[in-house]
Amino acid sequence: MDTMLPTDLMTPALAGSLALFMFASSITPGPNNVMLAASGLNFGFRRSIPHMLGISLGMMSMLILVGAGMGSVFLRFPWFYDVLRYAGAAYLLYLAWRIATAGGMDDADQRGRPMTLLEALLFQWVNPKAWIMVVGAIATYVPQQNFFVNLAQATLLSGVVNLPCISVWAWCGTALRTVLTAPLAVRCFNVAMALLLVLSLYPILTSLAQ
Repeated sequence: MDTMLPTDLMTPALAGSLALFMFASSITPGPNNVMLAASGLNFGFRRSIPHMLGISLGMMSMLILVGAGMGSVFLRFPWFYDVLRYAGAAYLLYLAWRIATAGGMDDADQRGRPMTLLEALLFQWVNPKAWIMVVGAIATYVPQQNFFVNLAQATLLSGVVNLPCISVWAWCGTALRTVLTAPLAVRCFNVAMALLLVLSLYPILTSLAQ
């Protein structure tokens, strides 16, 4: 007996468009990538792997939960979304302070530790860029027919694209360990990354001021 394959699944063309969207969104500067570059410099690539995995898993969990209906919670309780945005802004400022005050590569006590998988996963829920990526992916690239199967496909594809892209930033930070050997150079790099993290707050701060 012949079995008919569903005709309302995500097409290869649509999957390719989603992959390009996730690539452009994941490889460009943002809070996650700035922190990964700093983590690569201060802790090395291997110790930054849990941070990278947490980012990708956090983004994937957002795709599933928001797509499954959590967005309706924000429509019903808009104040809850505002709380998340304020919490995200405050936490980003805290992370910027941690990066700016990190010690040199040989100063383990002052340098602290890299972000854990769970911390990076939970951070995505207060990361404004992650929300833009998730909402954009669901609204634009996930067909409404056979929605949950398509959502699962989109989530898996997004994770496959996202992880290598963000890993580039951790690798670049790690590569700088052989260049930025002087404590002052490391401090300047960390301060620059912290300032970039603060600048990434501009869109969310302007929306909160409205």
